[in-house]
Amino acid sequence: MFNLKNTSIKNNFRLLILLISITFKTYSFQIRNDSIKVWLEKSNNELDLNSKKLYLEKSYSSIVNNKLPYPLELSTIAYSYYKLKDNINFLRVNKDALELSKKTNHLYAIGDSYWNYATYYIDKEIRDKAYSNFYEAHKAFQANNSHYENATVIFGMSRIKGFYRDYIGSEILIIKSIEIFKKINDYKNLYKCYNHLALIFVDIKNYSKALQYYDKASFFLKKIQSKKLRKKYFTSLYNDIGLIYLKTNKFQKALSYFEKVFDYENLKTEDLSRYARAIDNKYYCLLSMGNNLKDVENKFLFALKIRDSIKNKAGVLTSKIHISDYYKLANDKSNAIKYAKEANTLAKELKNGRDYLTSLKQLANLDTKNSKKYLDRYIEFNDSLISAERRAQNKFTRIEFETDEYIEETKRLSEQQIWIFIASISTLLILSLLYFLRVQKVKNEKLQLEAEQQKANEEVYVLTLQQQAKLEEERIKERNRISAELHDGILGKLFGTRMNMGFLGMQMDGGTQEKHQNFLDELQEVEKEIRDVSHRLSENFDDTTVSFVTIVAQLLKDKSIIGNFNYTFSKDKAIVWKQLNEITKANIYRIIQEALQNIIKHANAKNVILEFSIQQQQLQITLKDDGVGFDVKKSKKGIGLKNIKTRVEKLSGTLTYTSTMLEGTALYINIPYTP
Repeated sequence: MFNLKNTSIKNNFRLLILLISITFKTYSFQIRNDSIKVWLEKSNNELDLNSKKLYLEKSYSSIVNNKLPYPLELSTIAYSYYKLKDNINFLRVNKDALELSKKTNHLYAIGDSYWNYATYYIDKEIRDKAYSNFYEAHKAFQANNSHYENATVIFGMSRIKGFYRDYIGSEILIIKSIEIFKKINDYKNLYKCYNHLALIFVDIKNYSKALQYYDKASFFLKKIQSKKLRKKYFTSLYNDIGLIYLKTNKFQKALSYFEKVFDYENLKTEDLSRYARAIDNKYYCLLSMGNNLKDVENKFLFALKIRDSIKNKAGVLTSKIHISDYYKLANDKSNAIKYAKEANTLAKELKNGRDYLTSLKQLANLDTKNSKKYLDRYIEFNDSLISAERRAQNKFTRIEFETDEYIEETKRLSEQQIWIFIASISTLLILSLLYFLRVQKVKNEKLQLEAEQQKANEEVYVLTLQQQAKLEEERIKERNRISAELHDGILGKLFGTRMNMGFLGMQMDGGTQEKHQNFLDELQEVEKEIRDVSHRLSENFDDTTVSFVTIVAQLLKDKSIIGNFNYTFSKDKAIVWKQLNEITKANIYRIIQEALQNIIKHANAKNVILEFSIQQQQLQITLKDDGVGFDVKKSKKGIGLKNIKTRVEKLSGTLTYTSTMLEGTALYINIPYTP
């Protein structure tokens, strides 16, 4: 009694220590989390670069050294290092962030870490790696239902494909982004998406379509609440529209759009890159119109100087191409060739195919001595960039997205084509009907055969259940017989022997009598052990606790090994299984068997619960799993569910089921039960 109390006190003490430890750890985690938030906030607010890095390192060390489950905070720290242009620490921290994200299965943090990598590789102009990381981020954000982030990384993928002139792929991706951004009313990104679509059509020289998309971009741009942001984006939009009119030789209209860019009074102070672009475009338009050449030269050189000072290589390339054109018109051939060669070298360095071709064309026209060499290069490079093929491929991508164009194409069909189409559909329908009738006949024959086979299988199952029930009854009888034999036979004889030996001991001397008593005590212990075995054999066993329930339990055990899941089996003691006929039991067995087979095939469950209960003269069977689940509204009923429903209806019962994606499925079966 003392030992039991002592053990209880120890257990209670251990429980108290465990609770204190958990509380302390939770409190400690909260303190650390609060500290990390404070350090990150300080890092954002600090002006001094070293102080920023110090707070970032404190946050990082706290998470890593204490093994805290904060992958998203690590991803934020990594991005902060990236913004500080500290690539070594960015790569170090982001690697840890991704590893921890995957370890804790934090989908958003996984997507965010890959997004960090993609941004880094875009900055380094390693676009293939950027694309693969964008794709991984897309998968994680899509699985996490992070719509904004998903649409944004898809947009990034689209821009990369556009850069490599995969216009079909780029367009397909941008349409996906648009669909998501429309659902969340993100006007800023809708503007960017339609602007990108317009640029695609500019590249394939479909300028009318490009203007339509610029018009849509303008529509969403006007919906952005920030007036300052609207003005800033409109400067880019006016530039882009002006370039279209410039390419189509509508110089006056182009000039009007380039002039609109300068309406934004803060352009020069806020964005030198756009300011230089606006100057370059405006004066290139004036050059094309034949205006004062000297004034144009100064402005071109001014724009080039700005672009060179801010290391805008793409802008420098454009400036040099325009300056070469200027010197050609000014009859300064040497300067024209000089700037064309510089543009050609820079285009090759930047892997800018379009401007590389332009500079080759300039050199072929300017450098007559080496004209053939430049033309051969131009033809060789241009063969891989044939815009006509791209335009033909893009047509099929746009069919679903642009229904208005599809309708116009349909209207152009001739009357003959329409009749051919109708005749083809009619023939197809007739053939489909004949095929359907044939298939239906085969199905009916197959169903009839299956019904007969099922009936035969049920008879086999009934016989199996009866046989197993008899075997269980015989096992119980045998155990009870052995128990009785031990208790009534062997124990009785041992008791008699011990009593006789007791009387015999009285006649022995002292030493012998003590040994004799020890043997008697051992004999009594043997009697006690036999009695215990006898009781264990006979207790808690009768014919109501075995048979059908035992068979179902064995089925659960066998399937759990195959499906690698844990199971719980509970049954209401009020159910008298002997009162259910064997046909009913056989069908219940097959229902459970079919449901377990479905769990093994489709659910990928870790835990399964089977319950038998009685409610209002109904035998209730509940089978639950914590597997992947399915969409009840969208998913078609499989053959497994149909078989279960058929069997339940045969027993005049009802079947209902619920399922939630990634949470599991539950079957509820009610069968009439009258004791």
